[in-house]
Amino acid sequence: MNRTIINIKNVTKEITLGKSNNIIRIIDDISLEVNKGEFLSIVGPSGSGKSTLLNIISGLSTPTSGEVFLEAQNIYALNSKKLARLRRERIGFIFQQYNLISALPVFENIALQLRLSHQKIDKNQIDKLLNSINFEPKSTASIDSLSGGEKQKVAIARVLATDCEIIFADEPTGALDSVSSEKVFEILREITNQGKTVIMVTHNIEMASRTDRAVVIRDGKIQNILSNPTEASLLHEIAGNL
Repeated sequence: MNRTIINIKNVTKEITLGKSNNIIRIIDDISLEVNKGEFLSIVGPSGSGKSTLLNIISGLSTPTSGEVFLEAQNIYALNSKKLARLRRERIGFIFQQYNLISALPVFENIALQLRLSHQKIDKNQIDKLLNSINFEPKSTASIDSLSGGEKQKVAIARVLATDCEIIFADEPTGALDSVSSEKVFEILREITNQGKTVIMVTHNIEMASRTDRAVVIRDGKIQNILSNPTEASLLHEIAGNL
């Protein structure tokens, strides 16, 4: 029996534009349940609100209205300290912008997250993880010496090294070649097979078609939710309704 781990209820996000005070609704009354162990993709045209929705679900961006529950806990009812602790201990993030610390080498960027969440640091395990996603530089390499794709791999390894329950990934393979992209996807798939939950924003329709469900977003609203999506059904939803 599926167990709901995330429950999003009537979430709306609005912003006010400059001196005009025009209100723009980025996310419009979205409700969604995510099951434990599910691999969920979020797809849609550029500017549809995918990343904003991901940030709201993960506790990074407070909604204008609505609620987000992690199991029985309304995360936006927590104070900032408790919310930060929840994100640190139960949630992992793979960002488009990498969010690496340039002053620290590769290994320390990965180890820092483990230290913050009071987890054991195993250098051999980290090296093995980096190797599994085709990371060629040494773990002692500086962040500034890496290419964009290599930085993305470090960001991915940083999350995979932790024992978090839920991984939020915003275009996790966007800067990677096809071989590395496939390896990263396979790792994320395996994580869900182990009972963890992955929510991934992506423009890669082929990868989205291999997730358990795909949420199609358009103009800040859920257009459709596809179970066992195919490339054809996703393309129809995204391109066929332009």
